[in-house]
Amino acid sequence: MAADPNTQPLITHLIELRDRLLRASAAIILIFISLVYFANDIYQLVSAPLIAQLPAGTTMIATDVATPFFTPIKLTLVASSFIAIPWVLYQVWGFIAPGLYKHEKKLIAPLVISSAFLFYLGVAFSYFVVFPLAFQFFASAAPEGVTFAPDISSYLDFVLKIFFAFGLAFEIPIATLVLCWTGATTPESLRKKRPYIVVAAFIMGMLLTPPDIISQTLLAIPMLLLFELGLLFSRFYVKQDETKDDEEAGTD
Repeated sequence: MAADPNTQPLITHLIELRDRLLRASAAIILIFISLVYFANDIYQLVSAPLIAQLPAGTTMIATDVATPFFTPIKLTLVASSFIAIPWVLYQVWGFIAPGLYKHEKKLIAPLVISSAFLFYLGVAFSYFVVFPLAFQFFASAAPEGVTFAPDISSYLDFVLKIFFAFGLAFEIPIATLVLCWTGATTPESLRKKRPYIVVAAFIMGMLLTPPDIISQTLLAIPMLLLFELGLLFSRFYVKQDETKDDEEAGTD
């Protein structure tokens, strides 16, 4: 019995998807194997902003027997995933590129590159700007008689949440551009909704960060600035599209 030719493209796409997922996973595993020897050093680097704010004579603690071993390993695995993001995005690009038109490829390729850059920029912003301010506030806010000595596992959960929150928040220009490019909205419509977006930014800051005003504000303000940046570029892109359509109409 002959195979249905209509199912062949689907099977081919599924096989390609599997292969690209395997390549992305293999890259993460290889990076992890390369970095696992330095797991404790990586944790020390990530915990440096907190250690700098600890009271004299205090250190971080581990409240579970296996925590000193598994916590740095967990951080190394996450760090490996962060480092592999460009390769993972390249695999995504390779999978979707054949189905795009030429003008779509010209837009998507820069978006893939800028997405990785903005994510890293968000992580760097949280590490170099947010952490020192937030940890200084936490250390000074401890009640009298309470020793500020965070658990290493709880600290890792905290910083990973902040890393992801700021990394994703810095993708706002990309999201804004894509929404306008696909016709889901327009720059003019987004501009009119700016007051609601301001409120939404602070709500997102409240939901994505720990319950302190510093982290929430430091997330909301960059989100608003990045929204304005995305709005600026999306407006220019729409104008270019309109000009292009007018030229094509005149040619016809």
